[in-house]
Order: sequence, then C-alpha cells, then structure tokens
Amino acid sequence: MDISKWPSDLAYEQWVALPVSGARPSARYKHAAAVVGENLYIHGGSRNGRYLSDIQVFDLRSLTWSSLKLKIESDADKSEDNGLQEVLPGTSDHSMIKWENKLLLLGGHSKKSSDAMIVHVLNLETHVCGVVETSGKVPVARGGYSVTLVGSKLIVFGGEDRSRKLLNDVHVLDLETMTWSLVESTQTPPAPRFDHTAAVHAERYLLIFGGCSHSIFFNDLHVLDLQTMEWSQPQVQGDLVSPRAGHAGISIDEIWYIVGGGDNSNGCLETLALNMSKLVWSTLTTLKERHPLSSEGLSVCSAIIDGEKHLIAFGGYNGKYSNEVFVMKLKPRDSSHPKIFQSPAAAAAAASVTAAYALAKSEKLDFPQIIDLNFNGVENNVLKKDINIEIDAIKEEKKVLELSIEEVTAENSRFREKIDELNSNHTELSKELQSVQGQLISERSRCFKLEAQIAELQKMLESSQSIENEVQILRRQKSALEQEMELSAAQRQGSGGVWRWIAGST
Repeated sequence: MDISKWPSDLAYEQWVALPVSGARPSARYKHAAAVVGENLYIHGGSRNGRYLSDIQVFDLRSLTWSSLKLKIESDADKSEDNGLQEVLPGTSDHSMIKWENKLLLLGGHSKKSSDAMIVHVLNLETHVCGVVETSGKVPVARGGYSVTLVGSKLIVFGGEDRSRKLLNDVHVLDLETMTWSLVESTQTPPAPRFDHTAAVHAERYLLIFGGCSHSIFFNDLHVLDLQTMEWSQPQVQGDLVSPRAGHAGISIDEIWYIVGGGDNSNGCLETLALNMSKLVWSTLTTLKERHPLSSEGLSVCSAIIDGEKHLIAFGGYNGKYSNEVFVMKLKPRDSSHPKIFQSPAAAAAAASVTAAYALAKSEKLDFPQIIDLNFNGVENNVLKKDINIEIDAIKEEKKVLELSIEEVTAENSRFREKIDELNSNHTELSKELQSVQGQLISERSRCFKLEAQIAELQKMLESSQSIENEVQILRRQKSALEQEMELSAAQRQGSGGVWRWIAGST
C-alpha cells in the first residue's frame, strides 16, 4: 500500500489494517478514543490488569504515532513530576468527547478512588489539561457506561459503579454551565447494564443497544424520546443480531455502525449497520475467526479523508491485546431522508408503534427540508401543490397508524384483563394447594402414629406368642408329671397287696 495514496487504494466496506511507520503504543482495550480532523486520539485503557494513562495520537496521513506531552494547569498545586499522574490517572472503561477545541474525558475505573464522576479536559491547542468543576446532581463514579453528545449536552446512561452495582439511570451534563441533572423517565427502561453502546438520531431519540449484566448478554434495542423522556422498545427488522457486550458504535447520518464485541466466549465477527429511520439491521461485512476486530473493548471513530467517510478502529482484546489500526471506507449513501410510507416498519401492521416512532422522525427531518426549498413562479406553485398532496397523504397514513395504535392498545388492555384473571385464579389455586398440603401433612402425622401403634402391637403379639409356647411346655411337663405320679401310686398299691397275702397265709 502506497502510504501517500492509501485512501484511494481502499475498497468500499472492507476492513484493512493500516501500515504504521515507527513505534506503536502499547496494546490495550477499554480505552477512550476520538478523531479530530485527521488525527486519532486515544487515552488510557487496560492491559493485564494495569491501568494506562498515556495519550497517543495517530496521524491518518503519515500513518505515524506520537505521544502527546501534556501541560498542567498553572493553578494546580502539583509538581511537574507527578502532575500528570494526578490530573490524568490511569483509567479504563471511560469516554472521550470532542467539544469545541477541547477533549473531555469522563469517568471510568482507576486506582484513584472517587465517589462521583470526574470530568477531565484537554485543550487541543495548548495541551493544558485539568479537572472541570461541575455542579448539580453529579452521577456516581462508574465505568462501562455510554455517553452521547446532543447539541451542547452530554447524555450518560447506565454502567457499573465501583462496587460493581449495575446501573440504568440517565444523567445530563450541560456543557455550557457544566451542571449535571438526573433525568426522570417514564415507561420501562432497559435492564441495568454496562459495556453497551448508544447513539442519538434526529437530535431527539437516544438509542441503546446490547451490553451485559453479570450473567446475561443483551441484543435488545431501546429508545428514549428526549422530548417526552419516555422509554420504548420498538420492533426492529433485518438481519438477526447476536447478543454482545464490549462492542463499539458510531453513527453517521442515518446509519449506526456496530463493530466487534462478544460474550466472553466468542467474538462477534460481523460489522453491523442499523438504519435508524427504518430500524432495519444489515451486515456490512463478516470477519474471519480470531480477527483482531472480533474483540471486546475496542474503539471505533469516523473520519473524513479526501472527502470520503471512513471508520477508524483501534485496540481490543479477544484473548490477545491489539494495537493495530483498521480502516473501512464507506460507500456514499443517499443523504435524502426516507419518507414514512417507504419504511418497512410503517408497512407492517404489527409494527405500528415502530412506524409511529419513524413517522415522528420523518416529520421532524423532512419538513424542514421542504420549508427550505425556494423556487419562483409557477414551478413554486406546482411544488407547493405536490408538497401539500404529500403532506395530506402522510397525515392520512398517520391517522391510520393512530387507529392501529388504538387497536393495539385495546388489545393490550384485553390481555391485561386476562392476565389479571389468570393471576387471580393462580392465587386461589395457590391457596387451595396450601390447604391440601396442610391436610397431607396432618394425614402423614396420623400415619406415623398408626405405624408406631402397629409396631407396638406386633411386639405385644410376638411377646404373647412366646408366653403361649411356655404355657404349652408347662402343660406338657405337668401332664408328664401327673402320669409319673399315677404310675408310682400304682406301684405302691401293688407292693402292699403281696405283703398282705403273705401275712394271711401264715
């Protein structure tokens, strides 16, 4: 690969490892990364249980790495020798966000203990770094969370705190005032999790995908409406997506790209793309077994090089730590927003909730484009008529969808009534079961008593049988004794008669 012309040599939607000139940074995972211009910045991460604290910069033109030398804020009461260790400690499971001419580093796990989430800032022009003072309801310190930039606000969701408690709360950091606030949401939120990904669509919808608890890996998709602060779990279509955690994600226009991840046993080989307007999953490419990108704890960013969009991936762990840089050139896509009646989700009656979600996005995204159109004369009038017809058609479809939602709501109510009835029957049956179990216990007790009595009677019977045998023996002995006495008496009588006969004859 010709380094000076490497972007033009790439095929579309294929991962390619970039040749690196010179030294590379340490292999790692669970680091933080961001692209600024044509430079990839990475900070920290973990390797063999050790937290890393360096900031490395990869030049996407020269394909060379360099270490960023930081300067400490002048008012920081620290020596130059230990200042870096104090301001940017070794950290993993954290996030890096570009804001104006700065990089913000949020949270994560490190040896430096803190009860609340800390925000570090690095000025990209002066390379001065320090800690940002924040106020409000500061979230508890955590790692493995997601953070998303929406306008001038950061949306933080979930993660795992220092005591390994899983979280599913939502916090907002206003970057203008550096004030934290806790979001009070409605409906059912995602299960507590960490190592998931998040993206924002149309500046209104926060999407949460995947992640894991301490025993379960998820492949679900949840949506938080940032205007109503209401959670939903819309129906998705397209390719089947396997559960994963530790993956990386980046959204570009309508598409949310997902790379890597795994379930502690197997790494995910496919690179996924979610069309956030249509809520349809597709697979861009599938890697070979044990590929460095089929890893957990990798990072993925986007960069524009020679006018074309690229994905930039770094690091990760799949049994082996990686420090390679991979790039994928993306195919140019039609930037026009799909209309709701073109959406597969809208065409399916079973996906009415999803279609309503997509409709709201279509109204938000398409109508401003219509307003910005500026033609004159007859062409403008004709265009307005066409637009009005299209608007009327969309409104009619919206009515149909609303009716479908009402039907689904009514059916849900019927299901709830049936469930309540089943629960009531279950409660009654449980009571009857408990009663029968009580009766069985009492009957068993009676059986035990009867068996004990039977055993005693058997012993008595055995004892009476032996007594009867002894009586029979005694009777036989008595009979024999009586016979002997009779015989002896007879003998005495015979002897006396003889003597009387002798005496008479004399």
